[in-house]
Amino acid sequence: MKVFIINGGQVFAHAGGKFNELLTGWTTGFLERKGFEFRVTDINNDFDAEAEVENFKWADMVIYHTPVWWFQVPNRLKKYIDEVFTAGHQNGMYASDGRSRNNPAVNYGTGGLMQGKKYMVTTSWNAPATAFTLPGEFFDQTPVDDGILFGFHKMNQFVGMEMTAGYHFHDLEKNGTPERIGNYHRDYIEHLTEVLIPGRLVPGKLQGEQQH
Repeated sequence: MKVFIINGGQVFAHAGGKFNELLTGWTTGFLERKGFEFRVTDINNDFDAEAEVENFKWADMVIYHTPVWWFQVPNRLKKYIDEVFTAGHQNGMYASDGRSRNNPAVNYGTGGLMQGKKYMVTTSWNAPATAFTLPGEFFDQTPVDDGILFGFHKMNQFVGMEMTAGYHFHDLEKNGTPERIGNYHRDYIEHLTEVLIPGRLVPGKLQGEQQH
């Protein structure tokens, strides 16, 4: 399996992108140990959109690592997505929105060209996991994938990729203790094993997915 990793941990203001840099290292270290081919893009660096399209076309699996800023992905990651996915139009990522002019009411979102490819997304948060699970808390018991990431998942579905189970890292700003980071490292490597080792692929869900 060929894996393309996108490190969306933007350096901005008080955010140094350090956790997603560390996380990218966990991922590449795992892939090296297991003998996977991989490529990495860091959205803090300049990029060529056409070359990035080729990375998507090359990969069997795309892994996005992103923090969540103001309930969205960072602006550099959004810029990357806008430019690269646009460059992928009729260039191996998607042909059209899937509709025909004869019946434009149906088949929207079926023009992707990346069928057979999979993707995984991790997110990192200041918010604790309980903000998503407890009654009366901020996210109204809506899981990350069904709420904040719903549009992100639809973006990948639009180009034909299939979702695999992601992983969400919580409470990293006020409670990012060495013990917490160590436990996350252990659990994330187990998650990668389940997702990437043949025969253990875990499909993603947009309804009722267990909240990491």
